[in-house]
Amino acid sequence: MSPSEGVPAAAPDYRILGPLEVGTGASTRLRVAPGRQQVVLGALLLEPNRVVSIAQLVDTVWYEDPPATARTQVQICVSSLRAKLAEAASGAAIVTRPPGYLLRVDEDAIDGHRFAAMVSEATTLTAAVRWAEAATLLRAADALWRGPALSGIPSRILQVRAGQLDESRLNAVESRFDLELRLGRHHQLVGEIATLLNEHPLRERARGQLMLALHRAGRQSEALRVYREGRELLVEQFGLEPGDELRRLERAILADDDSLRVTPPRGPAQLVSTQDRTGPATPPPAGPTEVPLQLPGDIADFAGRADLVARTENLLLEGAGRVATRVVVLLGKPGIGKTALAVHVAHRLSSDDFPDGQLYCDLGGTRARAVSAAEALGRFLRALGVPGSSVPDVLAERAEMYRSLLARRRMVVLLDDAAAETQVQNLLPGTSGCVVLITSRARLTGLAGARLVDVEVMDHTQAHRLLTTVVGQERVDAEPVAAAELIEVASGLPLALRILAARLAARPGRSLAWMVRRLVDEHRRLDELAHGDLAVRASVALSYDSLPPDARRLVRRLSVLDVPSVPVWVADALLDDDSERTADLLELLVDEQMLEETEDASGLRYRFHNLIRLFARERLEAAETPGERRRSVSRVADGWLTLAGEAHRRIYGGDYAILRGVEPRWVPGAEYLDRVRADPLAWLESERATLCAAVELTAAAGLDEICCELAITLVTLFESGCYFEDWEHTHLRALEVAEAAGNRRALAVLRCSLASLHLSRGRLSAAQELLEPVLVEFTDLGDVHGQAMARRNLALVDHLRGDLDPALMGYRVALAQFRTAGDPVGQAHVLCQIAQLDLDAEQLAAAETNLMAALEICGRVGSRRVQVQVRFRLSGLLVAQGQFRQAAAELAELLVAVRSTGDVVGEGRVLHRLGTVEALLGRTDEAVAVLTEALALRERTMDLSGAAEIRKELARLTG
Repeated sequence: MSPSEGVPAAAPDYRILGPLEVGTGASTRLRVAPGRQQVVLGALLLEPNRVVSIAQLVDTVWYEDPPATARTQVQICVSSLRAKLAEAASGAAIVTRPPGYLLRVDEDAIDGHRFAAMVSEATTLTAAVRWAEAATLLRAADALWRGPALSGIPSRILQVRAGQLDESRLNAVESRFDLELRLGRHHQLVGEIATLLNEHPLRERARGQLMLALHRAGRQSEALRVYREGRELLVEQFGLEPGDELRRLERAILADDDSLRVTPPRGPAQLVSTQDRTGPATPPPAGPTEVPLQLPGDIADFAGRADLVARTENLLLEGAGRVATRVVVLLGKPGIGKTALAVHVAHRLSSDDFPDGQLYCDLGGTRARAVSAAEALGRFLRALGVPGSSVPDVLAERAEMYRSLLARRRMVVLLDDAAAETQVQNLLPGTSGCVVLITSRARLTGLAGARLVDVEVMDHTQAHRLLTTVVGQERVDAEPVAAAELIEVASGLPLALRILAARLAARPGRSLAWMVRRLVDEHRRLDELAHGDLAVRASVALSYDSLPPDARRLVRRLSVLDVPSVPVWVADALLDDDSERTADLLELLVDEQMLEETEDASGLRYRFHNLIRLFARERLEAAETPGERRRSVSRVADGWLTLAGEAHRRIYGGDYAILRGVEPRWVPGAEYLDRVRADPLAWLESERATLCAAVELTAAAGLDEICCELAITLVTLFESGCYFEDWEHTHLRALEVAEAAGNRRALAVLRCSLASLHLSRGRLSAAQELLEPVLVEFTDLGDVHGQAMARRNLALVDHLRGDLDPALMGYRVALAQFRTAGDPVGQAHVLCQIAQLDLDAEQLAAAETNLMAALEICGRVGSRRVQVQVRFRLSGLLVAQGQFRQAAAELAELLVAVRSTGDVVGEGRVLHRLGTVEALLGRTDEAVAVLTEALALRERTMDLSGAAEIRKELARLTG
């Protein structure tokens, strides 16, 4: 039946994935006039069912040069569009809502929304190992596209949004290629991937996919040719080598590596092609966005507590859709199993209900230094994708950003070991899409709306189930009386029962009665087993007392290190012994449930349960003198300083730190130094929490020399990652120790470094207030290198304020002092700053002389960090000289360098200049694409002035 016969016309179908179209039937299109009407409709379609202000529409149509009648013209456009849409569907689709307009529409009628929903669903299917379904869905999503998004619309702002849509399409297509390769469909994919790569030859992900498909199809030589062609393209155009992943893939293909074979999915059954099941496998396909999954691992033999698990789950899930966040607090005494229960429940929550991941933070409420709300928010914001440079300094602003990011997400947030309401209040999301699970010894009654759950001791049935799970059904059934006695003396404390059960599990030849007799032999302690902390202490003592003397000594000394986990060499340092012996002791402690073993990219690591750490610390204070404890800490701190110093040298280009102690240092084994050298910045990042804790530890031990040197050495990490709170905290702590020791030189060095922190935060006056007395102090001490550091920073203050003559004078004095002190990297940095002054004054010959001198120094000493700064200014010189092609090549190489270090701020700056150079070369399309990417980064890092400059450039290019 036709519409004229009484059936209403179908609602319009809005198409933005290609030229803008409004379809009103199978083959009917509603004509929207090109120009302003298409721009206004496009802007409304990108924000469906949300108000778009008239000011936004004016900017979208005219950008930064609107006519006086702009608002009137927008209103005329809207009126015309409203009339046309009213003809195509019943009722007006565009609604007036101050301060603008709202397009009232079923979002499924917009092809861009359908595309995003299909990609999101495919990501969920991929996580569930339903690869065939996910691939089919992604292919259907790609079929929605008719060409570049919003093509032909003359709006700079819409072109930016369209570029983002186009990139999401390419990512989705590559994700589908991953899935279909995983399913063994390589024969069918070769042509399709080759077509994509021909259109986008610089996409290394697609190039790797084509190599894999060809290799699986038995066309190894062609696969290697694809690699060579890509490498030649990169070398010829940019002077770059392919990325690490592509190079590893080439090596694997050359070796016909078995690890590349296709493997069937480990998950729910699905339709998988049986063709070529012996071919190589692609890596598991990644979703379009990072999803934080921070929960610790669940306990494999978690037993009992079924009622409590169900109750907690119900409290978290009931009332879904309410405005308020659902919060559950698990309360209980030490050793009762709060954390294990919380982690278990969090893992059980369905990924369908909470598809956006999990956030976890151990708040350390029972430790001497708890994690502050500001620190926890900093971790969460980084996990959610916020660059370190964009994390606000102020707690309230961090909380606002956190709530904004979680407002449209559905996540599980687990806050472990909270001390008080004030610690967690700012960590609660503001909307109901997320659930929060908190563990605490305190009742936290001040948290409005939180549901409190008391975690009590296990009853006999629950304890019996736990004992059976760990020890084994057969052994427990064989000794029912002994099993009942073990449960009784453990008094329902999960920690105590788990330790006893684990000891029995590790000794299958021992009877349960043997363990009961051991408990009877220590009857005085057993009398106190059910009395608070003493119960845990007695249970831990059973394992501790059975250890050999060296193992007990290691347990005691490990307890002094209040760090998350430690590698094997730390045990070497504590015992001043060789790795083979201490590794055996660590394994014994794991077997005896005194330590937990984990593994990461750096190798095996060991950690305490908090209560066992407290027990071991009590024994340490009773068994060892303060001098023995201090010497143990000193050796461990020596090790951290040695490794951090090696990382600093590799990044900075030499050992030019101005704090150097005179005492001999304990040095970890060569294999640990090799791991640092392989990727120094990655090592610093992975050990950041431990290194900061080491500063605190040495401060508490009064080791002023090591404490101050370690704090200064870590500045390399703090600068690169924008870890400003860590920088400030470690330096203030080291200052306290240096003041107590009367260490004038350390005080001056630390204050000079804190001034650099102020400069990084844009606090020029605060930096100057520190630097002026520091310069006097270095002069009194006769420390020329210290004077050079202080003068350089003071000159930088003048430079940033626009006082150029004093800045130049200060730089020249600092340069001479760096030469006297023998610090070539300091010289290179100052030459780079002077060159910038030359560039600003259009003294190009002088700028070139200074930059080439700085570049020669960096190349000679291997200072990658300063070399990037020099080369960026060199690209500016090339632009000023009119050497645009050389500037573009230089910037392309720099882009690889900044991306390899995760420097998002630097990446935005390099892209900005590269886009400008592309425009100067007349390559407008390339310039717009690069500047669009730069704009996204500048906005992401909250660089508003830089973003405004890019918008102006885009306006000039597309106007």
